[in-house]
Amino acid sequence: MSNDTESTQVETPAEPGQAEQHASHPEDTAGGQQSHIQDLERSVEEFREKWMRAEAENQNLLARAKRDVEDARQYAVQKFARDVVEAAENLRRALASLPPAQEGEDNVLTKMREGIESTERSFISILERHGIQCDDPAGKAFDANLHQAMAEQPSTEHTPGTVMQAWTPTWTLHGRLLKPAMVVVAKASEGA
Repeated sequence: MSNDTESTQVETPAEPGQAEQHASHPEDTAGGQQSHIQDLERSVEEFREKWMRAEAENQNLLARAKRDVEDARQYAVQKFARDVVEAAENLRRALASLPPAQEGEDNVLTKMREGIESTERSFISILERHGIQCDDPAGKAFDANLHQAMAEQPSTEHTPGTVMQAWTPTWTLHGRLLKPAMVVVAKASEGA
């Protein structure tokens, strides 16, 4: 008899009412799981959006850093370039100080002029290879971003606001102003 009692096991409910709750509302369990799944999906979507924003911010930081490095590389020589263009302007002044070429002039003067012209051409070519550009603004409209007005003169030949004469050219480094041109600007003549 003792073997019969050992093989037979009786199930007892764990808590009174607990078995009734599970048995009477099976959709509560499914509904709870569904709600939990929706909460997890919302959390996943929130984390995904945060990750996407962080990734976009990282890409922006990388692009900005790349631009800053490129700017630093291109414009690191700006101070040096400003001094170098002064030498180019001095070569132009040296040429302007020589008397105009004449037939039968002294051979030394001819050789000096040719030497200075050759040096200036070579020097300007080197500057251009390194992103330094020279622009003569004579005859163009005055632009306060590129020109420094040294004087205004009444003129009937030029439209008011036009650069009549440039004492120095405009110098730029990779498109950025390096040194403004010193110019004389036309204004309307008083009789007009």
